[in-house]
Amino acid sequence: MLEKLEQLSDDLQDISSWLPFDRLPLVIAGPCSAESEQQVISTARELAAAPNVKVFRAGIWKPRTRPDTFEGVGQAGLQWLKAVKDETSLLTATEVAGAKHVELCLEGDVDILWVGARTTVNPFLVQEIADAVRGVDVPVLVKNPINAELGLWLGAIERLHNAGIRKLAAIDRGFSTYVEMKYRNDPNWQIPIELKRLIPRLPLICDPSHIAGSRDLIEPISEAALEFGFKALMIETHINPDEALSDSQQQITPRALIELLGKLRARDTTPSDEHVRSEIARMRSAISKVDSELINDLAERMKWVDQIGELKKQHNIAVLQLDRWESLVEDHVARAKQLGLDSDFVKSVFELIHTEAVKRQL
Repeated sequence: MLEKLEQLSDDLQDISSWLPFDRLPLVIAGPCSAESEQQVISTARELAAAPNVKVFRAGIWKPRTRPDTFEGVGQAGLQWLKAVKDETSLLTATEVAGAKHVELCLEGDVDILWVGARTTVNPFLVQEIADAVRGVDVPVLVKNPINAELGLWLGAIERLHNAGIRKLAAIDRGFSTYVEMKYRNDPNWQIPIELKRLIPRLPLICDPSHIAGSRDLIEPISEAALEFGFKALMIETHINPDEALSDSQQQITPRALIELLGKLRARDTTPSDEHVRSEIARMRSAISKVDSELINDLAERMKWVDQIGELKKQHNIAVLQLDRWESLVEDHVARAKQLGLDSDFVKSVFELIHTEAVKRQL
């Protein structure tokens, strides 16, 4: 698989060849949904004044959870997107969820298509879209699936690549979770980072609007994305967000977007100062040594786990002793706090270790 992904990465066209930009971050902006021609054009006019904004986005087909909610204006919105391009010179982008959507968008001269999170989870629909764009030189952006599964994300990208699409990018919009948290969707940054590791030349775009779920959290999510090496952002922007027909809480005005972009700074990934590079190398060497010790300690721990497991089998003792586990967690969390470590992080680490220990004893 790695060899195949390496070939895929090599095939990709650099984003600057199909989406020229002169400053970072590159921004794709526009309303969650196209609601009226006036709303679309008014939003686009203000966005055109933002030098970072190169693409106007708007959903015209909306995959909503409940049937009695606004599901987009449909084909009529394509003419509004064309009017945006004619008046502002911004490129246009919209979501497609099947071959018919692709056909209509290509006829309507939409510049960029994206595959939504609810579609990425369905290989049948992704393949339908891939077949529809076969032989067409159109950029396609692929949002991560709603569930935290890297394989589905990779699979969607591979299907489009197999169809001949070389102008590809991935959009991280976070992952659904049943756990209550301050964000609408879990950022789970490790998954897009792993995607980038597997396909190094694949551009990563962050959608802080869908991760945040609240306009107040868009700025810190955008800052975090830039720190993780994202070069582009997709931010939902509406001329009157409080009156939006979908996702009103996570949209901001064009003016607020311009103010936000004025605060953001994309930092260099490689330091130019030789002394700084040397210091970073020294510290990384120390971290590598600690990592090696951690691996050795884990291996030693699992040896004892195996011995305990054998003893339990010999004496017909159940693998899991819940009281013992709860006591260990409490002790580890208390120790973590004393050392200035995040207790949730330490708890998560030991939950993984404990899960592996139980598996080995079964």
